Amino acid sequence: MARVIALQLHEQRCVQPRSVDEAGAVVGGGLIGDSHAEKQTRALLVVDRTTLDAHALRPGDLREQITIEGLPGVSALVPGTLLRAGALTLRVNGECEPCTHIGGMLAVEDPDAFRASLRGRRGALCTVVRAAGPIRVGDTVEVLALTPAGF
Repeated sequence: MARVIALQLHEQRCVQPRSVDEAGAVVGGGLIGDSHAEKQTRALLVVDRTTLDAHALRPGDLREQITIEGLPGVSALVPGTLLRAGALTLRVNGECEPCTHIGGMLAVEDPDAFRASLRGRRGALCTVVRAAGPIRVGDTVEVLALTPAGF
């Protein structure tokens, strides 16, 4: 079963996100206290640990808000898919394309090669559609369903 292994709040551009044990959420957005909380399609980034492990990275290095383990195909989930992560229900908006500056922020030797290695693995961009409480490290994560086209 998949579970949340880390939560991060991206509070400021080009600064490492701050690790937290739990976070509230904004319906129609992301996590409270995160700089993306009010965005609609890029509110939350969910990344599976396999991507981090493959690149010798730590939770938050890819600027994700939710790091999970047990769902390595999270990047490939179809837009409209619903995920339950603890007390939150998330709608997948699509795959996160690796940004042009992620390698530079992590000071990797070859930023272009690093960016290319993340294609198809950077995670899923999501929006909170229901918040029955906070999300916590250790919460289970499950794929619920696809929503109708035009969600």
